[in-house]
Amino acid sequence: MPLQFALSSDAPDALSTPLLAIALAADEALPAALADLDARLNGTLGRALSRRDFRGGRDETLHLAGGEQGVERVLLVGMGKATDRNVALRRAGAVAARAATKLGTGALAFYAADLDARGVEEAAVGMGLGAWSYDDLKAKPPEKDRRAQVSTVTVVADAAHQSGLAAAEAVTAGYATARRLAMMPGNVCTPDTFAQVGQEIADAHGMALTVLGRAELEAEGMGSFLSVAQGTPQDPKLVALEYRKGGDAKPIVLVGKGLCFDTGGINIKPGDGMWNMKFDMCGAAGVLGAMEAIARLGLAVNVVGVIGSTTNMPSGTAMKPGDVVRAMSGKTIENHNTDAEGRLVLCDLLHWVKKYEPAAVIDAATLTGAIVIALGNSTVGVFGSDDALTQEVLAAGRRASERGWELPMFDDYKEQLKSDVADLKNVGGRAAGSITAAWFLREFVEDAYPWVHLDVAGTAYSETDLGWLPKGPTGTPTGTFIEFVRGRAS
Repeated sequence: MPLQFALSSDAPDALSTPLLAIALAADEALPAALADLDARLNGTLGRALSRRDFRGGRDETLHLAGGEQGVERVLLVGMGKATDRNVALRRAGAVAARAATKLGTGALAFYAADLDARGVEEAAVGMGLGAWSYDDLKAKPPEKDRRAQVSTVTVVADAAHQSGLAAAEAVTAGYATARRLAMMPGNVCTPDTFAQVGQEIADAHGMALTVLGRAELEAEGMGSFLSVAQGTPQDPKLVALEYRKGGDAKPIVLVGKGLCFDTGGINIKPGDGMWNMKFDMCGAAGVLGAMEAIARLGLAVNVVGVIGSTTNMPSGTAMKPGDVVRAMSGKTIENHNTDAEGRLVLCDLLHWVKKYEPAAVIDAATLTGAIVIALGNSTVGVFGSDDALTQEVLAAGRRASERGWELPMFDDYKEQLKSDVADLKNVGGRAAGSITAAWFLREFVEDAYPWVHLDVAGTAYSETDLGWLPKGPTGTPTGTFIEFVRGRAS
């Protein structure tokens, strides 16, 4: 059931809610607007702060009892020494919603001092992220053991900031689409699933849809994409959604890697942790999630979302190390490692989208393990052919709480891709593995349009509980895509 959002301009002490989350920065004094509520609670809030039972550290929580009516429970949530309050509000909202889920309150209200429209949006998006769960494949527990899922979230703020709540509903829906796709196991989420979800989004929002299967990809000459798909009987899919509300302006094109499962192919991955390779389609999930949100926001802009989906399997028909394939651009590629398959899909997509004459192209992929070594699990690797566009994407990532870091694209790195038998290799060795992967993609962009590549291998999903988000898909790069397009539309 979709999460319901509401805005309340009532004073905190006049609320009727099973749980009120109060977000406070590190060592923040009790806001004056909470004085009447504190009085009704016999000074409980003030004592918790004066005794330093609660200090406002990031993700810190303190659960306090309320009354039988009105505010039944209070949860103090720490925002830490926030340098970006909007980012802190999103995180606090997620922490609050996760706590509400554990308590089984079913509903949640959120208060932070001096919220503007953007603050309302960030708090509500955070609660949407924290309340999300994937229960499609689980049996329901016995009735006595069930806890109510969070179904309604309310932000306490001035009624003039309703626009922030409307934006949050759209963004949350986009994240939910992306995270649901990402969480599906590989036998549930297949290339056909992407085509189906693309059709649903197109039908709901009046978008044009293009779906190409194996025969159509062969007709297009996408030999690189098809080389990845030749080891599986599943029909690969290219799915393109066109959102056209920007008049005659050139479109922004979003491109995503959609490997529904990646075994590594003949260069098979180690068995330990291979189950996480269902997440190798998070770039594509982010594109579809962003298209859902962009349509709901009704932005006056033209956007095309393109994904390439298949599975990378070892079989008697799978591509072999050393095989040479011809990409749609005409360039030949020597395949030195069948586990470097995502770039083989993306390179054909990046050539195919030239027909749209894009204003800018941003692609996202769980592309390299090397980016995890370089940046860990909290930062997106960002590579670009255009400095201005790269900075614009980095700023969008900051607004979306999906921080990125630019890595160099010096010409020296592409020397590592030289092949003895083809125009280039698909890998450049262990050194600078993320950079050479980006350079491989850039060889197919050929300066036809401004381009940025996001390597989200370390950030699209988490193998551990992050506190504010559970183990599993984070939704990255959905938010970066949305914020970039919003920036272009404003």
